[in-house]
Amino acid sequence: MTRFLVTTLGLWLLAFASAFGAEGAHHALPLDAQPLHESLPITNSITMVWLAVILIVIFCQIATRKMSLVPTGFQNFAEWVVESLYTFLEGLMGAHLTKRTFWFFGSIFFFILVTNYLGLIPGVGTVTYGGTPILRGGNADINMTAAMAFTFAILWIYWAISENGLKGFIAHIFAPKGVKGFLFWTLMPLFIFVGFLEIISIAIRPVALSFRLFGNIYGGEQTLEKLMALVPDYLAFLPSLPFYFMELLVGFVQALVFTLLCAIFLKLICDHGDEHESH
Repeated sequence: MTRFLVTTLGLWLLAFASAFGAEGAHHALPLDAQPLHESLPITNSITMVWLAVILIVIFCQIATRKMSLVPTGFQNFAEWVVESLYTFLEGLMGAHLTKRTFWFFGSIFFFILVTNYLGLIPGVGTVTYGGTPILRGGNADINMTAAMAFTFAILWIYWAISENGLKGFIAHIFAPKGVKGFLFWTLMPLFIFVGFLEIISIAIRPVALSFRLFGNIYGGEQTLEKLMALVPDYLAFLPSLPFYFMELLVGFVQALVFTLLCAIFLKLICDHGDEHESH
């Protein structure tokens, strides 16, 4: 109960500060990230991404500063967080794939999570330099979400071919499963057609991943802006307060969904059907 009250008070203060940090002006969040200076190719979303990376590096440095076989304190918390995600992915993809790919899935999950939560800090989108907001939610920029999605698409192709072999990779998409003899050749045209549909589906996946994450984060930030604009500035924190609770949940869920979908896509192409691992 005490933790709930402290969290409620903290979110109330965040919403209050965010409302008054706008200095009386509420503007719709533009679709495109804005450059901080005309002569520099640095946008306000890039600065947010840099800040997220710095915080993750600091977290890792603190957690590993005094390593011990029996973890205590901050190291214990860090190991619990990482092991929880690792165990979750292992139950989904199996021990082999998780061990090979966790460096990517762990990094992408914590990066999205930290970036989403940084976007809720008062001042993001309201503190300006030369009329341009210095910070913008990193995942409210389609360029950022697309970069992550297409990076996974490239890694997906590499992992799929290295796990199945080129022949197995092509057969996984086009060849009939569990069919032999005359029926194999009879159904071959149908499965070739289905294989081309599968290729289209594979090509659409990074686009869908990009817009799913971008749409949810951008929509949340737009909602907070619109709600604050509906009431006088000194009451702007009231309608936004409940949405801070929701955005905390959305930030975590979207990081988990992005990671989960990537893991499922990889598991589907690497699942040979004859390996049954205990979960």
